[in-house]
Amino acid sequence: MNARNHFLMLARYQVWATDRLLDGPVAGLSDEEYRRDAGLFFRSVHGTLNHLLVTDRGLWFERFANGRSPARRLDEEVHADRAALHAALKQAAREWLPAIGAWDEARFDGTLRYTSAKGVPYAVPFAPTLTHVFNHGTHHRGQISAALTRLGREAPELDLIYMVLADAPPP
Repeated sequence: MNARNHFLMLARYQVWATDRLLDGPVAGLSDEEYRRDAGLFFRSVHGTLNHLLVTDRGLWFERFANGRSPARRLDEEVHADRAALHAALKQAAREWLPAIGAWDEARFDGTLRYTSAKGVPYAVPFAPTLTHVFNHGTHHRGQISAALTRLGREAPELDLIYMVLADAPPP
């Protein structure tokens, strides 16, 4: 599998996992449960989802796809309204697919240059840094899954292999 196809798979996984989480158990949370401090780094399910939107779309997508380095706070509340936040997260996950599909294969072996939100310039390997973006989403979806379990809710299976198995032809 070439690099572009690998990252397209990770982008498809992000869409799949985001949809499963938001349309499944997160949709069933009361507003109090959704906004309650669950001991997560960004406190609540709502805070963690806003963080994902800031980082995945507001920072990393801008850096990779548009060559911009916006200054954003990692704990910024982009959307107070949960329906608007969920719609924005789903859209943001889907934006990676055409961007990655359009990149030349050589780009994955290149360098990403950006300036952090604190003004520090970086030049990092492109492919491992893009891997970080998708790994970061997995990390925070895992935190939300743990919060769901603590709330007595069932967390969905979000492991990549379940998407791979769903896509695989029958044996």
